[in-house]
Amino acid sequence: MPSDPTKPLLRLTPRADQPRPIGRPRPVPSPDAFPRERQTAAIGPKFARLAEVLARGNAALELRADPAGLAPERLLVFEVRGSISSFAAAIQQVAGLELVDEEELEGDEGDEHPFAYLLVPDMAALQNLESLWRRWQAGELVRGETTWANVFEHLRDLRPWGPNDRVHPTDRTFLATIVDDHEDDQLIRVEIELVFRSNDAAAGASEAEASRAITARGGAIVSRARLPDISYHALLADIPAWAVREIIEQRIEGIAGLESVMHIRPQSEATTVEIADPSEIPLVDSAEQALGEPILALLDGVPVSAHRQLTAHIDLDDPFELEPHALVESRAHGTAMASLIIHGDLNRNEDRLPRQIHVIPVMGNGDAFPDDRLVVDLIYLAVMRLREQRPGIVIVNLSLGNRYRPFHNQLSPWARLLDRLSYRLGLLFVVSAGNQTTDFGITGYATASQYEDADGQSRATSMITALHGVMAERRLLSPAETVNGITVGGGNIDSVAPADRALARALIDPFPSHLMANPSSSLGPGFARSIKPDILMPGAREHMRFVRNHAHIDVVPAAASRGAGLKVAAPPRAGRENLDGYTNGTSAAAALASRTCHRIHDALEAAYGEEFLRLTPTQRAVLLKALLVHPAQWPRDTADLIKTTLGPTGRGQASKQKDNIRRFMGYGYVDADDAVACAADRATFFATGLLGADRIVTIDVPVPVAIGGKARPHSLSATVAWFTPVSPGRKSYRSCRLKILKPTELNALAVSGHSWQPDENQSNRGTVFSRCWSGENSPVVTPNMTIPLVIQRDPDQGAPNDEMVPFGLAVTISMPGEVALYDEVRARTAPHVRAQAVDL
Repeated sequence: MPSDPTKPLLRLTPRADQPRPIGRPRPVPSPDAFPRERQTAAIGPKFARLAEVLARGNAALELRADPAGLAPERLLVFEVRGSISSFAAAIQQVAGLELVDEEELEGDEGDEHPFAYLLVPDMAALQNLESLWRRWQAGELVRGETTWANVFEHLRDLRPWGPNDRVHPTDRTFLATIVDDHEDDQLIRVEIELVFRSNDAAAGASEAEASRAITARGGAIVSRARLPDISYHALLADIPAWAVREIIEQRIEGIAGLESVMHIRPQSEATTVEIADPSEIPLVDSAEQALGEPILALLDGVPVSAHRQLTAHIDLDDPFELEPHALVESRAHGTAMASLIIHGDLNRNEDRLPRQIHVIPVMGNGDAFPDDRLVVDLIYLAVMRLREQRPGIVIVNLSLGNRYRPFHNQLSPWARLLDRLSYRLGLLFVVSAGNQTTDFGITGYATASQYEDADGQSRATSMITALHGVMAERRLLSPAETVNGITVGGGNIDSVAPADRALARALIDPFPSHLMANPSSSLGPGFARSIKPDILMPGAREHMRFVRNHAHIDVVPAAASRGAGLKVAAPPRAGRENLDGYTNGTSAAAALASRTCHRIHDALEAAYGEEFLRLTPTQRAVLLKALLVHPAQWPRDTADLIKTTLGPTGRGQASKQKDNIRRFMGYGYVDADDAVACAADRATFFATGLLGADRIVTIDVPVPVAIGGKARPHSLSATVAWFTPVSPGRKSYRSCRLKILKPTELNALAVSGHSWQPDENQSNRGTVFSRCWSGENSPVVTPNMTIPLVIQRDPDQGAPNDEMVPFGLAVTISMPGEVALYDEVRARTAPHVRAQAVDL
């Protein structure tokens, strides 16, 4: 049944937490060690060279002169076979070694789980390291050093961090495109991330070395930032084109050869949106109600704050003084996002939000990031300022992305910043997955007409196949890989009227019969193969435009239009003001997700008043996170189409099939109304709390007698979300894991885990854990029956963490058509809910 705004979500109170039952740990199989003779042949010469130089004296200078050698103050890469959990402990046994970073690398057939560990040794540490190797070779390691035997036995390679590491192939491609038409002496702005050193003096020396190299080449430092919270130290610099070509060529004598440099990338560039088909908004008299204090912040471009649709709703703060320099006609992004958050898709005529939204512009003229600031520093300052000035804010919308930073396994500093601030400040960051606007080929059609004339099933199959083939080129855009935030992809859905839909017929609808991620929506997975995007929300029905024809046809996502778009407030054009227009994409989808979070907050505030508002901002933020993701579902026909199209087929392939589905859809599509309210035949409960290390907490969920003895489709679903403390630079970055234990009452409810959801291992990799159980046989329900749902905090990864972790839980019981379900369980939770009907 449709959601009913008079049926609010139902609050449950967790029991007192208890110690986690200690079971026998499952043994983790150790990877095979390399033969000693292999290690001697492959690694031995590097240590032999080191020993030889150390024996001669003046070792530091000689070692540093050899770019391929092991040297003091040089970043070293330990490539290790398998997961060596004792590696960090081994490092602590060698004075002077400093663990800088860990990264999980892509596996290959013969060695599925290689890892890279990065360290910075000084001279004494190098001597100790060489001594450990020599004594391991001789079998003379003593008590306390044996963990190093494990390291050396599984060492695939040991090498210095070099130019190939500092300039990723993708960044080389971007830089080459940028520098292509520049004269040698023209300056190009780049971001240089330095090896993070926790010691202030060492950090200063690293920065000075990089600065000298830049100025020696005729360049200049534009800006700098050092944020110890996220192990980030970077310079924004102007460098002559000839020096950028040195970087592209990875020349050891160039900036890419500096020991202090970790990465070199193009300056961050914002993704953009367009607003098409502008028209004047009719003047409608409406009584304006007083608006409440903001709970939502929008970090975006400068909006047209005087627009009739926006002016009363925007609380604008411009600390970076971007508004005076932003041409009003170019303020598309911030205006569209503010409009979607405040009003939703204007084609739907939804109610406006009852509170203002707090807007801090972080993009200026032309919806571009300020060219004299590092974007990570800019966002850090903006978030710290909004928390100081607007302490009631719990939602931050970031419909932004860096088109020069696609996610390739390693977390970006921007994502690390959001993860740290979400936990530290209690903020839910809602982030767009990023839009991919380049053309790509579709095979199986000789001409565009053949593609257009194909039936809907064939078009959908060919599009899924094509996108799967270019998946590596359409990854999430930073900061969409955030672990604590919610990442939103764009679904092919809007509210365009049928008469207007006809205006898009000159274009090709790739998914005419399936609810699916738009072709431009960036694909997952996220960090450590977690589920990303988390959810899909409306990004408008995206059509395709024919580009060229050769061995196959090439297509590109078409711009939004009146026939396929979300209706939003638009900047003035040709002297006309107070316009509306149409937009699409993941930015718009994220804005609608943030609006949905606001609506959930409004509904809970209306139903529970001060009881809800007394929750801390952090508890409200994680609760909104859980309730937003909770109703997400894979449309079964779409999931089945992806499974059939991409496979793989055969027994034991279910996990890989689900992996293909979640790359496109995450947990699935969210109907905003289902996230906000219940229905007569569907009850959603919520709870929130804090959970300490190695603890469990139980929440008793009432089961309605109304569903007992009825052989109808019914389901139980549960979602827990949390903010994890993070450990920048560690493979076990997400230090805290929560999960919902499988309820023992599933047999009585006659339900079991259904197939149309990510499997449990996939769901257990992020900071949202969601499961759904369904069935059609008769449940056995007794009066006052409850399901004790247990949330467990698993042993912390990395160093033990004593911090309490905030969590939010959402649980739904549903039996379509059983209209007595909600009222029965509401009566059992009545003390929590206001007696009067709630009008949302």
